[in-house]
Amino acid sequence: MAEAHSAVAFTFSVTHEGVNVDVNHEALKAVFKSGLRSIKKSMGRIKNQMKNGVYPASPMSWLFVLTFVLAFILAGVDPSFGMIGWIKTHFPWLSSASPLVSYYGSCIVFATLVWLAKAFIWKYTLRLLLNYHSWMYESRGPMSLKTKLWLVTVKLMGGRKPMLMSYQFSLPKLSVPSIHDTMNRYLTSVQPLLDEEKYSRMEKLAREFEDGIGKKLQRYLVLKSYWATNYVSDWWEDYVYLSGRSPLMINSNFYAVDAVFINPTSRQASRAANIIYAMLLYRRELEREELNPILLNKTVPLCSAQYERQFQTTRVPGLEKDKLVHYKDSNHIAVYHKGRYFKVYIYFRGQLLKPVEIEKTIQQILDDDSEPAPGEEHLAALTAGDRVPWYHAREEYFRKGKNKASLDAVEKAAFFVALDDEPQNYDKNDPSKLSQFGNAMLHGKGYDRWFDKSFTLVVTSNGRVGFNAEHSWADAPIMAHLWEYSMFEDFFVQGADAPIMGHLWEVATADDRTIGYTKEGFCKGEITTPPPNPIRLEWDLPKPCLQVIENSLEAAKQLIADVDLQLLVHNQYGKGFMKVCRVSPDAYIQLALQLAYYRMHKKFCLTYESSMTRLFREGRTETVRSCTPDSCDFVKAMDDPQKKREECIALMKKAAEVHQVNCRNAMTGKGIDRHLFCLYVVSKYLEVDSPFLSEVLSEPWRLSTSQTPHQQTNKLDLAKHPEHISAGGGFGPVADDGYGVSYIIAGEDCVFFHVSCKNSCPTTSSSKMVDSIVKALADIKTMFEQH
Repeated sequence: MAEAHSAVAFTFSVTHEGVNVDVNHEALKAVFKSGLRSIKKSMGRIKNQMKNGVYPASPMSWLFVLTFVLAFILAGVDPSFGMIGWIKTHFPWLSSASPLVSYYGSCIVFATLVWLAKAFIWKYTLRLLLNYHSWMYESRGPMSLKTKLWLVTVKLMGGRKPMLMSYQFSLPKLSVPSIHDTMNRYLTSVQPLLDEEKYSRMEKLAREFEDGIGKKLQRYLVLKSYWATNYVSDWWEDYVYLSGRSPLMINSNFYAVDAVFINPTSRQASRAANIIYAMLLYRRELEREELNPILLNKTVPLCSAQYERQFQTTRVPGLEKDKLVHYKDSNHIAVYHKGRYFKVYIYFRGQLLKPVEIEKTIQQILDDDSEPAPGEEHLAALTAGDRVPWYHAREEYFRKGKNKASLDAVEKAAFFVALDDEPQNYDKNDPSKLSQFGNAMLHGKGYDRWFDKSFTLVVTSNGRVGFNAEHSWADAPIMAHLWEYSMFEDFFVQGADAPIMGHLWEVATADDRTIGYTKEGFCKGEITTPPPNPIRLEWDLPKPCLQVIENSLEAAKQLIADVDLQLLVHNQYGKGFMKVCRVSPDAYIQLALQLAYYRMHKKFCLTYESSMTRLFREGRTETVRSCTPDSCDFVKAMDDPQKKREECIALMKKAAEVHQVNCRNAMTGKGIDRHLFCLYVVSKYLEVDSPFLSEVLSEPWRLSTSQTPHQQTNKLDLAKHPEHISAGGGFGPVADDGYGVSYIIAGEDCVFFHVSCKNSCPTTSSSKMVDSIVKALADIKTMFEQH
């Protein structure tokens, strides 16, 4: 109750002697510091926005232009050709000033206008340069002269020391591909999946659409592309993610697991504290925009827009469509342990808590043996079940009183932390343990993750960590960036080597970065001032609400029972051997997946591979259709005894080249599926039926794949520390009779696979698919070795 008392800044009472006012000075001081911090953060954001608005120009370049203009003026030369005189007479506040102020004020205004003109010309020139994508299609080897000149120009125009959002206004807009090109690419992609009769029918539908209603839909889409920042992303977020009424757990959310080959400590509170602290350091760098923007080939920037909602963001259920709510700041996290919810402050007296202080707070929660309130233990099942019941329950039971205050504490938290009471681990002698770890991160018990939060950090009882992330606000690379940063801080930063400079909105000291573990596994550092105690959240859930919670939990349990998730550590070889074969590692694995699936099911299927479109402003993803006529030719040849190994290798390399071209097409705005999706949305707005679009959008992705990115920071050297890479993450199956396959190429000699399907489907099995993948990879390796 101490926190509740200190939260009241003052009280007063009226007696016969007058009004007695009791002021809590510590609370007033805390309120003042909190308000001051918010003001300073707002000022910092404005400052960064101003810098980004004129980047690649800099404030120093403005000073240079001003000095240049004043030098000419003092030399008796008017560099403005009379414009300074015009400014002096036409600007009201200058025309009425003294002659000296008026003259030099006009010089400053002119210099500023020249500087702004230069900045915007520079910015739009860079945008034009970034529209050039031919460099991606050049084969490995010497660059063309055109690309060399382009590369040098981009580096010169790209500015120095960019912040995270510096390139946003210089990124090109995603243009709409022609319908003719999309139809041709689509027909090529489905050719190996259809017999001659079905292909002829589909070709006829496609051509009728192209020559008919497609032209009208395309005109509307082109108009939108002129008006919107990105013609795909807002509709993709609204209709693919937020409009879904089915559960987020397994169906939409994705997960990641720890660096499983090492574990710095088995103490749950200590590991939780250091990871939480690392994430808060990342958040601080993100808010200040001190994170380096990701540059392809250290030159070409990727869009950073998705980072904005990484923290203090929650998905709020709606009747027909959910919405994302993002809060600009939060000074606490929400923690779940053994059915209880806690609010944990992460700042004290204006300072970010140190890991040892967070450790003490987390340990208090672990030691708390109070019982959950009725319904509290399973409360988060509401976020795991169908969205409509959660919407009605939220409107009915969480709009006022204790429930509203406690729900606000969860939804406004920087992120959610789940302290599991079960251990997870990796055992090379028992592969099932790693699969259990993956399942715990994918769904847990169905009620111990807040699936609506942007992400839930999970810390197991033996100090293993992972996360479960909501998908609508961003794609996996954004969370992978945070995860990689946190892993590095946790494993490698063992104390403060040098003071960290303070910032406009926070004062940092050398102790600010005291991280790492003692020999006993505790957090390093000492507690000088006891941190704030965790605050137990209170709930008052009536019986009708308890029934809704139990119904959602039952739905979650059915989903969990139906998912079949298997993790594979493939350490026979990795990208080192693949590169020796002169085949792209991603294409190599995609072809192995095609071979594995074909051997299991004796047929090919529509295959989804996620590719990013962040070369464009507000770009998200595009689909690479990995099943191609060339990949099918290679797969059939592998099991054809009449085919020589040389022929199989040639077919594989050809299929890999086609796959690489398709990936580059997707990345450069020449994909198939986002264009067709947007045309379909336009058709629904216009209330026009298209048999072609309806059929295309209903085709199931029986093999949905994704590569987990890594090394998005320059912190971790995997060549020296290959054991420190995360084992990656995965997701649930997209089709009822299909597979979800995620993989991470973990260094030169290891690849992690996460394979999921549904137990209810009699034709799928994750364990059999894993075995088939292992055999496919072994057979391809043998093919090259015996060549």
